[in-house]
Amino acid sequence: MSATPAPLLDLPGLPAGPADIRLIVTDMDGTLLDDAKRIPDGLWPMLAELRRRGVLFSPASGRQYATLARQFADVAEGMVFIAENGTYVVRDGVELGSDVLEPSVPAGMARTVRRLVADGADVGAVVCGKRSAYVERTDEAFLAEVRRYYVEHRVVADLTAVDDDVIKVALYDFGSAEHSTAPALAEFAATHQVVVSGEHWVDVMNRTANKGTALRALQRALGITPAQTMVFGDYLNDLEMLDAAEWSFAMANAHPDVVRRARHLAPSNNDNGVLRTISRVLGL
Repeated sequence: MSATPAPLLDLPGLPAGPADIRLIVTDMDGTLLDDAKRIPDGLWPMLAELRRRGVLFSPASGRQYATLARQFADVAEGMVFIAENGTYVVRDGVELGSDVLEPSVPAGMARTVRRLVADGADVGAVVCGKRSAYVERTDEAFLAEVRRYYVEHRVVADLTAVDDDVIKVALYDFGSAEHSTAPALAEFAATHQVVVSGEHWVDVMNRTANKGTALRALQRALGITPAQTMVFGDYLNDLEMLDAAEWSFAMANAHPDVVRRARHLAPSNNDNGVLRTISRVLGL
């Protein structure tokens, strides 16, 4: 892979005519969505054309399945949702795969967050189950961030007593997740994945779980090759997913490690980069 991908509009490697793409997978925040968290208006007619051509479009996000399903409610039929950073994959309301944490992990994470808060950290935990997300912290600033990504969430008195299949624990740091919270989770990083999924978010999952693992399983199930797969991402939780596609694009606004990992560079999320790239590669 190129260490310095060329900008999309100047990339000589893109075909003159439509490429044989059967599967398009895109991250949401910082990738498909602009900085105001808006889905581009042009996506809806594009999805209709992709469906007509037999191209499957799949959102792959750290967001909750219920949140993604609501965002795409009018076009969700047949769509595969790679939710919770690949730990929960659903199509037409049917689970295709999941990677559930041992109960001791979310309980341990909850206790760790309590210690961090006692030491002065401004951080909160979201225990992500299949049925709902769960939080202890109740201030409006924190809950406002939770609502962005978890439409199904409940405030509970004790996160160590959650009764659900927990697939991920997400921590929101009002400072820098990469430089503050993530380093404080060394005890979990020894046995689990600790992934910085945004400027303020850190996710803890099983080592076997990531968007790339979920994508490769989907490719096998559908008989679609990496050469027929297009992927877009902007942050560290997208790295493995980029590896699963020959048409891998980092957004111009992406984390430097993502830019180095991707084969190509797309315009930024605020420049409608996903749609512009799809139009260019597929000749829409």
